[in-house]
Amino acid sequence: MQVFRAVVLFILAGLAEIAGGYLVWQWLRADRSIWFGVLGAILLVGYGFLPTLQPQVWSFGRVYAAYGGVFIVLSLAWGWLIDHNPPDQPSLVGACLALVGAAIILYWPR
Repeated sequence: MQVFRAVVLFILAGLAEIAGGYLVWQWLRADRSIWFGVLGAILLVGYGFLPTLQPQVWSFGRVYAAYGGVFIVLSLAWGWLIDHNPPDQPSLVGACLALVGAAIILYWPR
């Protein structure tokens, strides 16, 4: 259950960060309404909050280092699904390696 909860929190944090950044990008670079920026800012605050819900035994550094692996995968998925830019083979291999690294950071016995 702890692994499932951690994965869900990482995914939610990643989606909040990517969607928030994307909305701010749309506001500032694609001349969208200021409300894109406001909603993006709200999502980015949510992104800052979500990692604090990870298990207490994990330090800030470990949580954010492991989150980096999840962020890589989610960023590639966002690019594929939202911007219609599918990842190439090296990107997929790199994303898999990042996830393995994230798992080692969090779950390697200490």
